[in-house]
Amino acid sequence: MKTIRQSGLVRHHSTAGFHRSTGWMFVSFALILVGVFSIYPVISSFLLSFQTGRGAVYHFNGLGNIQRLLKDTVFLQALKNTFVYFIFQVPIMIILALTIASVLNNPKLKFRGFFRIAIFLPCVTSLVAYSVLFKSMFALDGLVNRMLLAINVVAEPIPWLLDPFWAKVLIIIALTWRWTGYNMMFYLSAMQNISPSYYEAARIDGANAFQQFRYITVPLLKPVILFTSVMSTIGTLQLFDESMNITGGGPANATITISHYIYNVLFRFTPNFGYAATISYVIVFLVAILAFVQFKLTGDDHAA
Repeated sequence: MKTIRQSGLVRHHSTAGFHRSTGWMFVSFALILVGVFSIYPVISSFLLSFQTGRGAVYHFNGLGNIQRLLKDTVFLQALKNTFVYFIFQVPIMIILALTIASVLNNPKLKFRGFFRIAIFLPCVTSLVAYSVLFKSMFALDGLVNRMLLAINVVAEPIPWLLDPFWAKVLIIIALTWRWTGYNMMFYLSAMQNISPSYYEAARIDGANAFQQFRYITVPLLKPVILFTSVMSTIGTLQLFDESMNITGGGPANATITISHYIYNVLFRFTPNFGYAATISYVIVFLVAILAFVQFKLTGDDHAA
């Protein structure tokens, strides 16, 4: 009996080992791809951020790139611009998306499907195409200025692309137009999963529509709001297309973003991959900090 039991254990371990080997065989190709295209670039770029040089010749520079960052006026301007977009655009977009989703969630609203598609449609348009369209519409003699002049809102055309203030406003308008519908779809999906019994009980207690939205809808959408806030933060800190295609970073770097400046360091100026890698890790650091703050502000116990 002892021999049979030992034979069974050997067979069990052999079978388990075979299954483990088979499992690793199936996932090995995916792990290799993740290592080559994800892990290796991250490690390589981190090491590169401590180097400097031109072309293919680089040497260790320690904290030299960080010291250069602190004295780089263009980088500091790009950092300031990016934070301006983040501070103004993200709250506007989140609040607007919540409001629109609440309106479109009303089952009595006619043509709800049409409105949902119309508001979501900008999200699937080409980044370059819509940027060129906005640049044309907001030109000094563009459609927007002609309409504002026709209805006597302004006395003279607004220099959307020529004035630093109005250029930033234009970027914020473009971002809001494009991404509000994206966040709206998340909120709308979450709202449709809220039990109608909550609203019925609130109406019986005399709560009006705003009170229902404030005390029922918003608290129950807290995880979704946190998700969209973090994703919007990441997207804003990585902002490139609008700055590049609408304003070109101008006038006088008034709208340039961190990602746009990385592009300039890599392709427009004499390439310095080490310095560009250092700038890119500023984005990583900012995303981590702001995401942590957002988790804390929402009271999430799973924050890092």
